[in-house]
Amino acid sequence: MLSRFRDLRYLFAYTLPLTAALGLVLGGAFTWLTLAYTFGLVPLVEWLRPPVRVEAGVAAATETKRHIFFDGLLYLNVPLQYGLLAFFLYSLQNQNFSAFEIAGAIFSVGICCGALGINVAHELGHRSRGWEQRLAQALLLSTWYPHFFIEHNRGHHRHVATPLDPVTARLDEAFWRFLPRAVLGEFRSAWDLEVERLRRQDRALWSVGNQMLQFQMVQVLLAGLVVGWFGLAGLLAWLGAAVVGYVLFQLVNYVEHYGLLRRQTRPGQYERVQPHHSWNSEHALGRILLYELTRHSDHHYQASRPYQTLRHQPASPQMPTGYPGMMLLATVPPLWFRVMNKRVPVDN
Repeated sequence: MLSRFRDLRYLFAYTLPLTAALGLVLGGAFTWLTLAYTFGLVPLVEWLRPPVRVEAGVAAATETKRHIFFDGLLYLNVPLQYGLLAFFLYSLQNQNFSAFEIAGAIFSVGICCGALGINVAHELGHRSRGWEQRLAQALLLSTWYPHFFIEHNRGHHRHVATPLDPVTARLDEAFWRFLPRAVLGEFRSAWDLEVERLRRQDRALWSVGNQMLQFQMVQVLLAGLVVGWFGLAGLLAWLGAAVVGYVLFQLVNYVEHYGLLRRQTRPGQYERVQPHHSWNSEHALGRILLYELTRHSDHHYQASRPYQTLRHQPASPQMPTGYPGMMLLATVPPLWFRVMNKRVPVDN
């Protein structure tokens, strides 16, 4: 049994697919509902309501071990994500939406691709059980982002807060310059990591053992199924939603480590990742919607911790508002630099 009623607050994360589905049902301006909710209402509430004071070393939820409730919330995102995508494509094919409605639907479903797809896959991809990692891969395939499974665990966590990491934003680097570098860098890094793994195992690069090739083949198969059922227009709509999700998650990458660097102890080697190498936010809504991703310092400090056990790290630099608001701010580089550059620790 859950020891406290407040743990049920994680059900609030399902408001994202709920608003997206509601928008598809109602049509019109409601197709933009998820965008207005995520990047309108949530940032406004988090700006008006500062986070409550939290104690260091205290888990986010009352249950500090694996628990079917917290795990089940993650697992349910797999059928929700694929069900939402199917409903999205069916709606576009059968409801005669205008261009305005189609754009709103793509943005709303794209937000779910980032939050349900990539973010939940990120959490499941760190689990040790193979079938949970398969769920992570399934979610990433729904967003055209499968190489993240390779690069994040084997690349980002090793190189974070160093020039070797493609998704660590540098001081004074605008998001729109960071975005292409991160997109191309992640894919290249994932390929190089897989080449390295196969060479260590003395296995052929161009073979079914290459996980990058496996992912691309399954991705092409899924694309073919979508074209068969929903036509080329359906494929393009799915790609559009995936691009929205991809850009949103790169915004998350940007704000999480902006300007923070580890000290180099010797050529090519760096100090261990510490809590002060990630930006954190204790604003409640963003924490819940993203399954505690905003406690990013503790995640990097011990990546095996389930999301509900992540702790506030007082040594980590704190964002002035929650992730949704900071992601919006990052899209306007002059404002981002004005707010954040003075907060970057001089010696980090």
